[in-house]
Amino acid sequence: MRGLFDIHCHIIPGVDDGASDTKEALAMLRAEYEQGVRTIIATPHFRRGMFETPREEIIRQFELLKREAMKDRLGIELYLGCEYHANMEILKYLRNGMASTMAGSRFVLTEFSGRDDKSYIRGRLAALTACGCRPIIAHLERYDCLRKDISFIEELVEMGSYVQINAGSIIGESGFFMKSFCKKLLKADLVHFVGTDAHNMKYRPPKIKEAYSYISKKMGQDRADTIFITNPQRMIK
Repeated sequence: MRGLFDIHCHIIPGVDDGASDTKEALAMLRAEYEQGVRTIIATPHFRRGMFETPREEIIRQFELLKREAMKDRLGIELYLGCEYHANMEILKYLRNGMASTMAGSRFVLTEFSGRDDKSYIRGRLAALTACGCRPIIAHLERYDCLRKDISFIEELVEMGSYVQINAGSIIGESGFFMKSFCKKLLKADLVHFVGTDAHNMKYRPPKIKEAYSYISKKMGQDRADTIFITNPQRMIK
C-alpha cells in the first residue's frame, strides 16, 4: 500500500471546531501516520456567521503546525485547503482569498446544509464550474435530497462536480443506512475521494485505514488506490 491521502480534516489548531491546540493536532497527525496516511490537506471551515477565522490567522497556525510536525519527525506532507459552506457569494470569497482552494488547485471542497434543496445545490455547483473550479461535494452522504436521488448525483458529476464521502460513514459509524448508501455510491462509481473529516481524538478521530481496507476488500485494491491516492494526487501541484 502506497501512502494514503486525507483530503478532509480539521487538524489546524484553534481555527474552527477541530483540534483545540497543537498537542491534539499532533496526536491526530500521529494517528493518521499510523494508519498509512502520508499526505493531508487540512480543511478548516469557512462559513459566514459561524466560522470566519481570518485567512492570515489560519495560515499562521498552519505554518506553526508544519514546523511542529517537522520537529516530531512525522513523515506527512501538509497542504492547506478549506471546507467552504456554500452561499450566494461563494465566488467573491474565493476571489478575494477569504477561502482557500485545495492545495492551491482548482478543486474546492464545498459543503451544504441539510435543508438545501436540489435546485440550490445545482446552482452553487454550476457557478463554481462555470468559473473553472472543480467543486468537491463534501460528505455527500449527509444530504437528504441527494440520498433520495442517485440520478441527480450522476447529473452533478456529469456537469463537473466530484464526490467525497467520510471514512466513518463507510465503516458504519453513522449507522447501517448510511453505510448502505455509501456502498451504493461506490458500486455506482460515484465516489472520487474519501476523507476522515476528523475533528479531534476523542469523538471524531481519523479512521481512514478501516475505510481503505473496506473498499479494497469489497471493490478491489486498484479501486481503493484510485480513491485514496491517485485522485487526490491530482490536487497537488
